[in-house]
Amino acid sequence: MPVFQHKLWGYALTYPDGWVHQTLGDAEGFAVIPEGLQQDYEGPQSGHLLVRAEWNCARQPIEPKWKAHIGRIASFIGAKKVGAAPWAISGGQGFEAELVLPKKNLLRLWAGILEYDFTVLHLMVSHPKDEREWFEPLATQIVSSLQFLNAVDGVEMNAAGIPLPPAYTAVDPTTVLDDIADPENWTAYTGGNGVDALQAFYLREAPNFGWQIAEYVPFPSPTELGFARLRLVKDTQTAILGLMPMGEEQVQPNSPARIVVKYT
Repeated sequence: MPVFQHKLWGYALTYPDGWVHQTLGDAEGFAVIPEGLQQDYEGPQSGHLLVRAEWNCARQPIEPKWKAHIGRIASFIGAKKVGAAPWAISGGQGFEAELVLPKKNLLRLWAGILEYDFTVLHLMVSHPKDEREWFEPLATQIVSSLQFLNAVDGVEMNAAGIPLPPAYTAVDPTTVLDDIADPENWTAYTGGNGVDALQAFYLREAPNFGWQIAEYVPFPSPTELGFARLRLVKDTQTAILGLMPMGEEQVQPNSPARIVVKYT
């Protein structure tokens, strides 16, 4: 069966042969047919699983996040009853619930939340009630396959041995920072991933490439730094790695970010 690895967030799911996977904005979707991942599709085999990751660098309790998340879902779909139970899988701790929908609603809905280190995963399963007998065991099988990984496959590195996230390409560092006096001591990379996912990537993968994380200033943080910063040390080399969210206003934790590295 196919195995999906999220290269940035560091989790894996195994899903049945013949199913489809699509990236839907900041979520990953799994369904029997492609139409099952279309928001307006209500036909047969419309069941699906959605997984969305969130960076919780302050390690805030997830119970308020859960109540807000499940409350929004319940309000949107008109759920009459929302029960919740503690839930644990693959080292993650959280809550799960089946939402009791109005009788006229032909869907069944389940939601879960898990916290693992700095990462919070939101999961949701939806399917027609009359397909529960065959769909529910498959969806349960996928959710039960969840693994939080210490390393992901296929990570490449630059000439200095710094791991690079997928689909990031080298650019002139002076196009990212205009006050660099010694560009020969810098490298920079651009791509479309959020600063939150990049933090997850580097906190996990930098040690796998032999780098000690001597300092980590997250984004967002109480400081006015405006970006995430890691000071990496390996042997006699030090690299200051900045994850720079793009945009001048309303920058969010999932805002796309560029990477700049200064070597000392």
